[in-house]
Amino acid sequence: MGAVGKRWWLGGSAVATALLASALVAAGCGSSTHTETGSASSTGGIGGQELKSLPRAPAPTGTAPSPAPGATTVDRSFLETSFNDAQRFWDQQFRAAGLSYSPARLVLWSSQVHSACGSRENVGPFYCSADRTIYLDLGFFDLLARHARLGGFAQAYVIGHEFGHHVQHLLGIDRRVAAANEANPGGKNARSVRLELQADCLAGVWAHSQYSRAELSLSDVEEKLRLAALIGDDFQARAAGKPIDAGLFTHGSSAQRQRWLKTGFESGDPGACDTFSGE
Repeated sequence: MGAVGKRWWLGGSAVATALLASALVAAGCGSSTHTETGSASSTGGIGGQELKSLPRAPAPTGTAPSPAPGATTVDRSFLETSFNDAQRFWDQQFRAAGLSYSPARLVLWSSQVHSACGSRENVGPFYCSADRTIYLDLGFFDLLARHARLGGFAQAYVIGHEFGHHVQHLLGIDRRVAAANEANPGGKNARSVRLELQADCLAGVWAHSQYSRAELSLSDVEEKLRLAALIGDDFQARAAGKPIDAGLFTHGSSAQRQRWLKTGFESGDPGACDTFSGE
């Protein structure tokens, strides 16, 4: 898939201004700018059966990781701990399904980073499939903590979403999307939405294993999504003073993103994340 325009917005005019000033509204997150071309006989079945072969996520056995109490700047240790937790989780899921798992790499960066997908400046977190690496922009997480006062779950969700793209790459879903886009370019935006919503759902599956239902209610999930930069194309259009055109969406509406995150979180079932069904 080509370059994607993931924009990590934060609610509130002050934070939006800060994001604009730091160019965090530029393209960057989501699927990488390098996606190998695969084969797909039809657009149906892009989501594949592989997700259905993965087991349900177990219930959490301990307390979910959280940033240092009262932290007003980015907590690198928390980001690394969350990354390692997600890594262990997906490794176990793949092993249980008899599938080969290749670990993702982690790069923490600020201002500028060089990846196999090219150089980036102030673009927020992103996943590059060319080097199977999750790049976490510390400036972005600093804004989350300092300006939006968004902590554990909102920050972990970003990491979970990027791991969702890693899972899609390992299962070949992104390559099937690329093949379908070549065969039918007119459906590219719609497929991008489905790909991003699936990553949201897979983030929820991982969260199911980390956050107890008593610790994190579904209303908390909705609140974090409303406030965080992890919401939809319709919000971004309104924030930019543009008309809302669903045909131009590449990541899904706020309601869609909330719904698919909750689907993964409530069920803990990767098989429930086939956002491509019925295409």
